[in-house]
Amino acid sequence: MPSYALAPDAPRWVTLPSHRQWLLGQADALLGFFDRRSINALGGFHDLDAQGRPMPVGEPAGARPGRAIHVTARMVHCYSIARLMGRPGADAIIDHGMDFLWNGHRDPVNGGYFWSVGYGQPTDDTKQAYGHAFVLLAASSAKVAGHPDADRLLTDITTVLAERFWEDRHGAVAEEFTADWKPYDTYRGQNSNMHLTEALMAAFEATGDSHHLAMAERIADLVVRRHAAANGWRLPEHFTTEWELDRAYSGSPMFRPFGTTPGHWLEWARLLVQLWELGGRRLDWAPDAARSLFLQAVADGWDAGKGGFYYTLEWDGSPRIRDRYWWPCCEGIGAAAVLGAIDPDPVFEAWYRRIWDFAAARLIDRDHGGWHPQLDADLRPNASPFFGKPDLYHALQACLIPLLPATGSITRGLATVGV
Repeated sequence: MPSYALAPDAPRWVTLPSHRQWLLGQADALLGFFDRRSINALGGFHDLDAQGRPMPVGEPAGARPGRAIHVTARMVHCYSIARLMGRPGADAIIDHGMDFLWNGHRDPVNGGYFWSVGYGQPTDDTKQAYGHAFVLLAASSAKVAGHPDADRLLTDITTVLAERFWEDRHGAVAEEFTADWKPYDTYRGQNSNMHLTEALMAAFEATGDSHHLAMAERIADLVVRRHAAANGWRLPEHFTTEWELDRAYSGSPMFRPFGTTPGHWLEWARLLVQLWELGGRRLDWAPDAARSLFLQAVADGWDAGKGGFYYTLEWDGSPRIRDRYWWPCCEGIGAAAVLGAIDPDPVFEAWYRRIWDFAAARLIDRDHGGWHPQLDADLRPNASPFFGKPDLYHALQACLIPLLPATGSITRGLATVGV
């Protein structure tokens, strides 16, 4: 892709009314794509195919017929955002998701939340930190949106996280348990802890409880200030029980692939700016860490010839999985926007424009709606591990984060200043 020169006095795109209107139009299109056919009458939400139609049970071949907890929770989060934006019809989707979190995913016997549920019973009864992090995010967003059941869910998920997952000696959460809370394995991962950091900040904003913020700061200190800094800002993903780096680990290709994942460096860059702001700018190391993560991600992860971020990298920063997924671009857009808000260096504006140019040309599906989740090395849409159109969480946030202050979450920004 050609790289256009940025004039020294060029305005930030986020200051242009026309660009802001374009972002809102993209957000509206995403919400419209998902609110038409997502609700599953049996509870939770359908996975959608490339045309936006509900996927048949068991599709793609071999899939389990359950609704995954992170999808349920993300839909609650996203339509809580939609309600704060004044979108008619959002309430019904929030109600549907909140009901399924409580009456479908929640384990009434042992506590906690099942990973996936179908036909009135769990199809995967493990209790995973990743999924519980999104339940906390959903509860926090629903509270800001005024849902009557939000406090009940917030109290329950906060208790489960504190009593079952949190390991105070490390300042992070354990990864996974069986249904009756036996340790599943010795793995510890940054991905679940990163998303919990996002959720803890949302919970702090929703409740004012500083304990949430303190937990988020401890996770960031462990994962970023300690481990990412020691690895030259190539953020490690996989660890042992004692939080020692495990370079040989290779797990789920969607959630725990081998090597490093530059999209997560970008995601942490955004979260660190928010964490720094929410804490009254006390974490003096956070802004420089955010810049370092962002600049290393674009240096190693971006394909300078064709555009887009490689999904995973080898430990030396060279490409491993060359497919381009939609979500690293979404996180790069958000990170460039919030860094550009606190740092006048034009490099962040240049990257904000470059990533959006790629997304608009290659990822936004103008024929069927939504975004293509995955492109191959030649930038053609392909599939596996992502099929159809995954939930709108990443893409919606990419459209809205640039419109709001970098001092907090989307829900806080919408509730206080609007768009």
